[in-house]
Amino acid sequence: MSRVLIADDHNLIVDAFRKLLEPSCEVVGTVSDGRALLTAARDLRPDVIVLDVAMPLLNGLDAGYAIKKMDPSIKLVYVTAYEDPDIAAQAIRIGSGYLLKRSAGAELLIAVREATMQRSYVTPLITDGVVRALTQEGGGGGSAEELTFRQREVLQLLAEGKSMKEVATILDITPATVAFHKYRMMDQLGIRTSAELVKFAVQHHLVH
Repeated sequence: MSRVLIADDHNLIVDAFRKLLEPSCEVVGTVSDGRALLTAARDLRPDVIVLDVAMPLLNGLDAGYAIKKMDPSIKLVYVTAYEDPDIAAQAIRIGSGYLLKRSAGAELLIAVREATMQRSYVTPLITDGVVRALTQEGGGGGSAEELTFRQREVLQLLAEGKSMKEVATILDITPATVAFHKYRMMDQLGIRTSAELVKFAVQHHLVH
């Protein structure tokens, strides 16, 4: 029986996924933000993580990168509202499955089963667009991918309205380091104001 961890910031979704999965999987835990997900993945070592792309504190894509670095054997199945094929292609490069929240419930069971068998599953609702995005070099949003993992962490937290001091506390770095990352990003991206930086984060799905 596969051990599954669920990560989503909506309780109704978490409860629905749990009910759907529990007859055939062992649900070992649930979390509601990307940082809690990293801790739970490290402590619980699930076989499969069912997660959203959009999550507070750390988005699902960056959390996925970090989890794969920590333990490549953990499989990731994304279930999200984002129908953007470029986001889906990025998620498939990291994980094993990509579903939409409007997908049929049975698809989640299929995706988890496929993941445990070392195979990938993409919902038929967006398959064509994903194939195109995967075959195009750097398809979509290259600017966001140019940022380092730490820069994207800082950007997401700032875009969520956290102060530099709050960001420093969450990431266990100094406010001066946060400021360095912020202004380095602005320089890299050709952005002049904090408002433009937040707009960039929203456009690239780092916040929702």
